[in-house]
Amino acid sequence: MRSLRAARPRFLLTAFAAGTLLLGSACNDSTKPAQDGAAAAPSAAQATPTATSTATPTPTAKPTGADDPALKPFYGQQIAWAACPADPQAARAKIDISAMLCGRLHVPLDYTAPAADALDLALIKLPAARPDQRLGSLMVNPGGPGASGVEMVKYGATEYDGTLHDRFDVVGFDPRGTGESSPVVCYDDKQHDEVNQRDTPLEPAARTADRVGNATDHAAACQAKSGRLLPFVGTRNTARDLDVLRAAVGDRKLNYLGISYGTYLGALYAEEFPQNTGRLVLDGAVDPAQDRLDHGVDQQIGFEKSFERFAADCVKNHAAECPLGKDPARAAQKAADFLDGLYGHPMTASDGRKVGRDLAWTGVISALYGDEKTSWTYLRNALGWAMVGHKVDPLLASADGYDGRDEKGHFSPMEEANRAISCADAAPPAPTAERAQQAVARLLAEAPLVSKGVTVEDYSEAGCARWPFRTTERPHAVRAEGSAPILVVGTTGDPATPYASAEALAKGFADATLLTRVGEGHGAFGKGNGCVDAALTAYLVEGTMPAPGTRCS
Repeated sequence: MRSLRAARPRFLLTAFAAGTLLLGSACNDSTKPAQDGAAAAPSAAQATPTATSTATPTPTAKPTGADDPALKPFYGQQIAWAACPADPQAARAKIDISAMLCGRLHVPLDYTAPAADALDLALIKLPAARPDQRLGSLMVNPGGPGASGVEMVKYGATEYDGTLHDRFDVVGFDPRGTGESSPVVCYDDKQHDEVNQRDTPLEPAARTADRVGNATDHAAACQAKSGRLLPFVGTRNTARDLDVLRAAVGDRKLNYLGISYGTYLGALYAEEFPQNTGRLVLDGAVDPAQDRLDHGVDQQIGFEKSFERFAADCVKNHAAECPLGKDPARAAQKAADFLDGLYGHPMTASDGRKVGRDLAWTGVISALYGDEKTSWTYLRNALGWAMVGHKVDPLLASADGYDGRDEKGHFSPMEEANRAISCADAAPPAPTAERAQQAVARLLAEAPLVSKGVTVEDYSEAGCARWPFRTTERPHAVRAEGSAPILVVGTTGDPATPYASAEALAKGFADATLLTRVGEGHGAFGKGNGCVDAALTAYLVEGTMPAPGTRCS
C-alpha cells in the first residue's frame, strides 16, 4: 500500500488510498481498439469522451451487471486470447512466457453512460496445468493502487506452482488507469527523477510551500494529459470491470486473490456483487472503514517498529556484516542518523544521480516490505555499502524498485496511477487543528525516527485538495451481506497494512474468517510459509476454511 511523500521519508503503500491524507504532498503520491467479440460495444478509439476532470461526477447508481441491457455487450464479449508479445525483460530474467496468453477486455469508461466511451484493459492468463481438473479462473491483483496484475502473473508465475496452477487459469489484469490499460500520465521520466532527488525542506513554512507547489503542479500535469480518465479510475469502477471480466472468461462466480490494496478492491467487489462471490482471499488487508488520518499514522508507526526490529536483528544476529554498531537499542537510531545526514549532503550514485535523505529513506522503507529471510539481508548489505563502503547504488536500486524506475531510467505508470486512484477513492477534508495535533503527538511519541520533524502545518490542507475533481466516495464499513465466506489474511509484523486492519476487515464482513501469519513483511502469499500456503490452497480449491483463530508461524 503506497502513500505520499511525508514530511521526510517517502512512505510506501502497496495497498490503499492513504495517499489522500498522509501529510498531503504532491507527487508520490491512449485507449486501444476493441478486441474481437466486442464489436457491439462502442470503440474506445472512436467514441467521444464524455468526462471533464473539473466536474464532480454524478454519484453512480448501483449497477445491475449483466442484467442491465446497456451492459450486455460488455458482459457478452469473447476475449481473443493469443500468444503474449515478446518481453525482453522477462527474457533477461529467464522467465518463460510461452505458455501464457494475453488479451484485452472492453469496459465502459463511465458505467452510468456505458455507450458513450470505453476502455480496453490488458489481460494475461496462465492456463491451468491440468485442464481436465480445471475449476475455473483465479483473478489476482497485487495492490498499489496502481500495480500491474499482468506483471504479477508474468513475473510471479512460479508463486502459483502446484495445486493452484493445476486447477485454475491464473488471470491478471491491469486495472483502468494503470499499466497497459489506458494509464494515467502526468510527468515524464526526467520530471520524476527531479522530484525523487529533491529533499523535502525542513523548515515548516518552506515545507508547506513546497508541498502546495508540488501538488498544484502535479495536478495540473495530470489534468492536461489524463483529465478524461481521472473521474473514472476509482476502485468501485474497477470492481465493476472485475465482474465483466468474470463473465467474459465464463465463470459463474469470482475466485480472487487480492493483496494489499487488492483487498480493498475485493471488498468493494463483494459489496457490489455479493451474489457473484466465489472464494475470495484478501491478504495484507486494509480496513475500508478506517479514518484515513488514523490509517496513515498507523502505517508510519508500523514502519518504525519494523525498522527497529530489523536494526536490532542486524546487530544481534549478523554482527560481522552489520554497520549499525553493537548496541541493539541504538541500532535504528544510528541508521536514521546516517539517512538524515544526507539532507544537504547527498551521495552520488554511479549513474550520477544524487541520493539525499528522502530517496535513501525510500530505499530503506521499500526493503521493509519483504521478510526477514530475504529483504532484511538486502537492506543490511545496502546500508553497509552506503555507510561503510560509501557506495549508494544498492540503496538507490531499492528505491528505484519502489518508484517503478527501470535500469534505463523509464518509470512505470504505477506512481501516477496511485495518486489518481487514491483521490478517486476518497478526498476527505483536512483534519481539524485538534485532530492534527493528536496525530503529530502520536507520531512523535511512537514513530520518532520515521516522522522526525513532522508538525501540524504538514496537515494544513487535505491531500487531494489540489486534485481536479472531488469524489463522492468515503471510507465505510463493508458488510457484503449475502456474499460467500471470505478469507482474510493478516501478518503480525506487517508495516504497510498493520495487523489490526486485517482484524477489522474480517470483523466487518457478514461472513469472513481471519488467518494469521506470525512474521515480518507485507502480506503472506508468496512468503514461503507452508501453513499459509496450505490454508489458501485448501480454501481456494476445496472451499475449506481454516479453523477460526489459526495462526501460522
